[in-house]
Amino acid sequence: MKMSNKVYDVLKYIDLIFLPALLTFYGIIGTTLNIPYTETVMIIGNGLIVFLGTCLGISNHNYKKEVE
Repeated sequence: MKMSNKVYDVLKYIDLIFLPALLTFYGIIGTTLNIPYTETVMIIGNGLIVFLGTCLGISNHNYKKEVE
């Protein structure tokens, strides 16, 4: 699967900055206010972050291999 540089940069920003910050914020608020299933949401969210990071890493590896 090929993606443009702009799509890659946006997804990288989402994965490295936005999602971890959002998930941390949700975890703090959820724990403080005793929101049910906060831990479950945190686990699933972290799984999504790892999955997206892996996909981006594979895309980056394939791009570099193609360029060389």
